[in-house]
Amino acid sequence: MNPHAAEFGFELRTCRWAEREWPPGADPAGDSHAIVVARQLGTKRRRWDTIVLECDPAAIRQRATFGRKRLDGDLRHVVRNAPAEWTYYRDALPHPGYPWRYVREAIHRAADRGILETRKNGTRIEIRRKWVYPDWLERIVAIENKPDLDASAARTLASQLEYDVAVGLADEVWVATETTGERVEPALFEDLPIEAGILTLSPDDLTAEVAWHPRSLAVDEPGTRILERPAGGERDDSAARFEYADPDWKADKRLGIAERAYERGWRSFADTMRPDCRHFQLRARDATQALPYCTAMSRCQTAAECAGSCDEFEPEPPVWRTRGWPIEGGPGKRFQRLLADRRRRRRPGL
Repeated sequence: MNPHAAEFGFELRTCRWAEREWPPGADPAGDSHAIVVARQLGTKRRRWDTIVLECDPAAIRQRATFGRKRLDGDLRHVVRNAPAEWTYYRDALPHPGYPWRYVREAIHRAADRGILETRKNGTRIEIRRKWVYPDWLERIVAIENKPDLDASAARTLASQLEYDVAVGLADEVWVATETTGERVEPALFEDLPIEAGILTLSPDDLTAEVAWHPRSLAVDEPGTRILERPAGGERDDSAARFEYADPDWKADKRLGIAERAYERGWRSFADTMRPDCRHFQLRARDATQALPYCTAMSRCQTAAECAGSCDEFEPEPPVWRTRGWPIEGGPGKRFQRLLADRRRRRRPGL
């Protein structure tokens, strides 16, 4: 099997395991957290394979009143600072650090979405909050998925994990690898940061064990962004280039990541594949998760492979789409609706 396809399928199974079993080693039914899982999400400099949000159950239901779509930084600045009584927006909101015209645009967007009340008082725009924006995010856990963690993959992954540990955006970082059944898992011998946890997962039956427990990172303290590393070698004595990450910047970035994860959930693979191909199918290993499958390749394909440029790509025959086409579409459209409905059900309060 193509190793990239194996890693892609392993990533989808890791996400499903996290939704069912997180936190590892505990009884999910007795845990006090609500769990939201996302994949392929992060910042401009760093993207994680899987993200687990641990949320306050009551607060995340209050967050649902603001709708399914994410609140970007401008919208959060408005709704988090909106007053309980009618107030001129410049008197109500702290200076954002950028021109006020962008704040006015955010106010109009918030009003259009029904999450902020506005009115005109002469030439002035006054605002009043509809709901208090809740403190719904408790922790962010980042997971890197490497089913076959050989020495080469470990070297590449080590530098990424060192970046995660240094900047401290996530509360914990993990590596998920496929269980080998050996007495000591090979991943423990690789040169990974000791702050990173190691999880061994059996993707077939969705069971996992903690091979190495992670350390909690200092998310409330200044972090360090590594910008450039020495090239290495016997004569390379150059120092790494870095900059500090302010705690306020980290707090805003963490909430921004959480909002994007809340909107998206798992990045739907059908959104970046071609479900309108006659070879595209959804197959389930169990009753809880449907995975993509290509009948032409006879395996789980990746998003890069499942494209219009694929030699095996064949659009759905028109007869498949005659009922309700093009509004409702054929099997491909039904696949997308099915996956979207499943993602929506994972959002408490929606």
